[in-house]
Amino acid sequence: MKNPPANPANRALSSVSFNLTRFDLLSIRLAVSCAQHGSLTVAARECNIALAAASRRIKELEAGLGLPLFERRPTGLIHTSATSPFLKHAWEMLGALYGLESELSDLKEGISRHIKICASSAAINQFLPPLLANWQKNHPQVQIDIEEQVSAAVLMRVLEGRAEVGVFVEGPETHGLRTWPFREDELVVVCSRAHPLAATPARTRLDFDSLLSEQWISLGSGAAMLHEQQRAAMTLGKPLKIRMYLRSFDSICHMVEANLGIALLPKTAVEPNLKTMKLAWRKLNDPWAKRKMLLATAPGPQTPIVQRLIEFLGESAP
Repeated sequence: MKNPPANPANRALSSVSFNLTRFDLLSIRLAVSCAQHGSLTVAARECNIALAAASRRIKELEAGLGLPLFERRPTGLIHTSATSPFLKHAWEMLGALYGLESELSDLKEGISRHIKICASSAAINQFLPPLLANWQKNHPQVQIDIEEQVSAAVLMRVLEGRAEVGVFVEGPETHGLRTWPFREDELVVVCSRAHPLAATPARTRLDFDSLLSEQWISLGSGAAMLHEQQRAAMTLGKPLKIRMYLRSFDSICHMVEANLGIALLPKTAVEPNLKTMKLAWRKLNDPWAKRKMLLATAPGPQTPIVQRLIEFLGESAP
């Protein structure tokens, strides 16, 4: 009789060179706390264990790893070369545990399902809040967890299985994903009221070519609007002068208001700030300023509740 094929997970575990019996979640959390505070005493207090027990746990963990995590000095604990990679994976393990704890707690409260959405800043700032609020009213047993990322990172989250639904601006490669239409938006030029562009007639349409001598403020790498600007500048054979890379539309608006540069932002996202900040905006002539937004999932059939959410988001377009 042939032996059944070996479980790949068991093979992976058997190939691990360090001693897994030395690993437990309390010791991992204790080591993370030591790295944060640089003090075993503070970490022991935070984890509610005796100092001697904490010291023993760290030594056993280091013995299991085969490398020291800390250099002991009179002033405290100093990171070693092993600390950074350990922390990276420790946070992932602890995050998974806290996520499990949260979902089990939600089950007790009647929440039977979590759906993870990863969405671009443009989708979150312009469209998703009222849509998800309406969805939640009709599906109180389903918890929507949302993460904000630039469009390229949204697709990566879906490809990696870290999000079930992605909402992004068309542009990044979508190979290996299913997509559906979601919304459309329009990029406009935003400037301070003190900037010369603000003195142009309100109905003026600007050519991107004429703005390439300006200092720009933008979202960081992977943002769809930055990609469009870079592509257009490259087509024109001119440099794009990015002065600042920021992480949110609000941050960009504050810098623009201070007249530190101009920006391209979705019109709907800018409009609320026009009432409270000294900003002006003008339309672009360039056709690429009008953008399509899409929904994305992994290939293959979705669970019924995820499919209903996708249909709701797609069908609720005005």
